[in-house]
Amino acid sequence: MPSWFTPLAALCALMFATAPILIAQAPYESTMGLVQKIFYVHLPSAWMFLLAAITCGIASLRYLFRGDPRQDRLAWAAAELAVLFGVLTLVTGPLWARKAWGVWWQWDVRLTSSLMGWMVAVAYLLLRRYGGPGSDKLAAGLALFGIVNVPFVYISVNYWRTIHPTTNVVPTLPTSFGVPLWFSAVTFLLLFVLLLRMRVRLEEQRARVDALYLSMDS
Repeated sequence: MPSWFTPLAALCALMFATAPILIAQAPYESTMGLVQKIFYVHLPSAWMFLLAAITCGIASLRYLFRGDPRQDRLAWAAAELAVLFGVLTLVTGPLWARKAWGVWWQWDVRLTSSLMGWMVAVAYLLLRRYGGPGSDKLAAGLALFGIVNVPFVYISVNYWRTIHPTTNVVPTLPTSFGVPLWFSAVTFLLLFVLLLRMRVRLEEQRARVDALYLSMDS
């Protein structure tokens, strides 16, 4: 692992230990009360979900044009993180929505497109696992659909009526709400970087082992 990995992991652990304190000290939202604090986990998870889809799509595009196996490994790792953070997003969202808006789920544009993006990531992993020869290129093409979906997820609330607020709400949050949110977002970003690097490293080691087996057979 690179030299920066251990200190970054220590910093990430410290920030995860600090985040609940900041979240607990944040004021209650006037209408939703305590349940609004799910926001500090839900929104950073959603951002990492979209970031993972973007990473997977860009790496897949580069793999299709260059055939670089490093980009393929990066795309695979990012797809797994898209599934992970997508689950966090799709679980924390309904928990919050049930108390805030009285529904677990509503088939509005953002929710539906987010679910579709998560299913694309799941389909990518299934294709890589069971698709056989050529599945790497097919999965890469599927990842391009996933990255195209990302801006649609983000801007959908600005053009369709949904239960989500528009994108201009977060930049205008008061400091008492904004500080714990951005602290949580940076914490989740560090976790994303660490997990991505670990997963790519695992794929690198697996590729070396496969190369050794092939050399022994020959």
